[in-house]
Amino acid sequence: MGLPVKMNENERGVFALHGLTGMLIAVVLLLSILGVLGYNAVAVQKANAEVYYSVNQDIHAIKDQSLKNNSFRTVEK
Repeated sequence: MGLPVKMNENERGVFALHGLTGMLIAVVLLLSILGVLGYNAVAVQKANAEVYYSVNQDIHAIKDQSLKNNSFRTVEK
């Protein structure tokens, strides 16, 4: 058990990193991460929505969960 520490009025530090400034830094950091991830999600969706593919063989030969399903399609450019 430690002794209780008395805090002086000038050491309170409302704008210390554990106070208001720290909260603002955390909020800005989280919002910037959200913005970057959101922008990347829209960019990836836009890039992949314009790439079409066609089935180049019998569509009834495709199994539900087969690793060979990738060979039944071709990407059109």
